[in-house]
Amino acid sequence: MSTVVHRGLAAARHVLPNGGIVISKEARTVPAVTFQVSVRAGSIYDANELLGLSHLASRVLDRGTARRGSEEIAEALDERGVSLSVSANRHVLTVSCTCLSEDFEAMLDLVGEIVMEPSFPEEEIDTRRGEVLNAIRQDEDSPAATAVQTLFAMLYPNAHPYGRSAKGRVDTVGRITRGDLSAFHRARFVPSTLMVVIVGDVDRERATRSAERVFGPWQAPGSDEIVLPHPPAERRREERVIPMMNKAQADIAYGFTTIARDDPSYYALTLMNNALGQYGIGGRLGDSIRERQGMAYYVFSSFDANVVEGPLLIRAGVNPANVERTIASIDEEVRRMAAEGLSETELADCKEYLIGSIPRLLETNAAIAIFLQTAEFFGLGLDHDMRLPALLEAVTLEDVKRAALRTLDTTRASVVVAGPYQPGGQ
Repeated sequence: MSTVVHRGLAAARHVLPNGGIVISKEARTVPAVTFQVSVRAGSIYDANELLGLSHLASRVLDRGTARRGSEEIAEALDERGVSLSVSANRHVLTVSCTCLSEDFEAMLDLVGEIVMEPSFPEEEIDTRRGEVLNAIRQDEDSPAATAVQTLFAMLYPNAHPYGRSAKGRVDTVGRITRGDLSAFHRARFVPSTLMVVIVGDVDRERATRSAERVFGPWQAPGSDEIVLPHPPAERRREERVIPMMNKAQADIAYGFTTIARDDPSYYALTLMNNALGQYGIGGRLGDSIRERQGMAYYVFSSFDANVVEGPLLIRAGVNPANVERTIASIDEEVRRMAAEGLSETELADCKEYLIGSIPRLLETNAAIAIFLQTAEFFGLGLDHDMRLPALLEAVTLEDVKRAALRTLDTTRASVVVAGPYQPGGQ
């Protein structure tokens, strides 16, 4: 198929005959190239009995191929001063590489091997498994991580893929075999879900030609996509306390499920969340709980719309003596936002901040690659950077108030406290 060039970042999109997508963007400021190769092999595809499979695969993927061992791969990277990383989120597993433009083809060949022909050596599996198990145990000993993971399990119950730990559990990671990793690779690493994003000092024809040379011949049937269930729509307030009496502070995780990324109210909720817990020193939450009342070591909110309804989280770290007052203050700010929405000044300030931050989001090749990958994944269009300011500017006070009223209801909140705290006193 022909290459289509889009406005804005002027990225080019090319579809390979096997279904893979190549997106390229020329950026000549430095003689370097960043590229990301991703497939739909994130944690939502882990079986319940093999939780952590995608995460472990991401840790072992670059430790050997059918043609090179881990030492050869390390040498190929080191001698060129190349940065390579592998990561997995809920939906995709991504290999990211930054190299000099003169090394682009050689590094794309190597990453192609890593993605299409990993060998999953047994000794590397054992080593990386040990590292993952240590990380899981560290999370289990962390009030902040424990509170957040428990909250996700409450918001997304019944083994919903969004409610499970991406790293897995000690028992599930302990039982993953080389055969499991190989089977996961056969099922999920397929050209029909391949996305190659190339940004940097390489013209689009060279970028597309190189990607087609490496990935064009790839043939693999793969498995059907899964259909994610929606989280429960009807909820009542639920609070849990996880005593961790040997810790110094208590961590609070408070949240709701909200909307999917394709919901028209996404930009209104983005602006609302910015005012609630992100703008300046932490928005309204930071101003009330941290600055005026001095109760929190940190407090902020985050909003993550996704393929299905994503979460809005409020997090705080506090002295155990301030837990009840902090939760009451969060409730107060949530109720006020739902009842009143934003002021004209707040809306204008948040628009100015978010629109003004767009150029900073696109300052590096790596940042541009992530932006383009996200735009392609959610079908936003590769000119999304051009349209984004207008989408934010178009949001009205009434839009924000409707979105807040729809989302924020303290009688439906899920709340977790982890740390040296017991209800009713210390």
